[in-house]
Amino acid sequence: MSVLPGRAASWAEQPQEPGPPAEAGAGEGRRAGIGRLFLETFIQNRLAVLGVGIVVFFLLFCFVGPLIYHTDQISVNLEQVSLRPSASHLLGTDETGYDQLGRLMVAGRTSLEVGFAAAVVGTTWGALWGAVAGYFGKAIDSILMRAVDSLLAIPPIFLLLFLATAFTPSVVMLIFVVSLVSWLLPARLVRGETLSLRTREFVQAARGVGAKDRRILLRHILPNAIGPMIVAATFAVADAILLVAGLSFLGLGIPPPAANWGGMLSEGLTYIARGYWWLIYPPGLCIVLVVVAFNFIGDALRDALEVRLQRR
Repeated sequence: MSVLPGRAASWAEQPQEPGPPAEAGAGEGRRAGIGRLFLETFIQNRLAVLGVGIVVFFLLFCFVGPLIYHTDQISVNLEQVSLRPSASHLLGTDETGYDQLGRLMVAGRTSLEVGFAAAVVGTTWGALWGAVAGYFGKAIDSILMRAVDSLLAIPPIFLLLFLATAFTPSVVMLIFVVSLVSWLLPARLVRGETLSLRTREFVQAARGVGAKDRRILLRHILPNAIGPMIVAATFAVADAILLVAGLSFLGLGIPPPAANWGGMLSEGLTYIARGYWWLIYPPGLCIVLVVVAFNFIGDALRDALEVRLQRR
């Protein structure tokens, strides 16, 4: 069967535009679709959107507010002790003469810093602990998880009280103390996720090409367990803020002139019989709003993650 040479030559001379492989393009579109579905599921939760708004408000209130609303939170002023709210002091003053609104900003900054830092440290350590236990299994899994179960059997408040009395109170100490009880649940979550991931094809392929266990854990296991880690970290922030407030309420917080919301609430309750409501309700309301906001965000992230995993 003959082929016309002119027609063959004209076809061969036509430039062929290189294009991306069909599988790569489909994979990128699929990932974009999953990410869009995750975001849509999160936004549909109105409580989560409200929670994000509350968290953003308090971040601006605590970190930007002191730059706009200038107050002296170091020197004691006995001439303006326990003043009621007025134009000069929008939320009044406390029992040592500190402006209550400015005190809320400084105290909130400490509470949020400890909450975020303890959540990051605790979740990171817990994720590494759980990933190692789930990946290696057998005796290593048994030893590591029995240690987690033993610590979970101890009421957190008892452990925190012991640690808080054993160390000098400071921001770093509070982060360390709260982190010691914040890593346990992330460890169990990531361990369960790792038990499922270690049997996947991409992990088996990495082993087949001679990848070391450390590289598999850091490059394949932990990145694919990022969803449970983020959810655990969100709840850990709320738990850390409550734990710091509880320690400060019991008198084991950071000593003055530093402050946090729990310490303000504890000091304000001393004057409840005198009707100094501005010393009690504002710090208590701040604690409740921030903790509830992070719980809303955590619930929405968990729901959105479940939808993404079902789609995948």
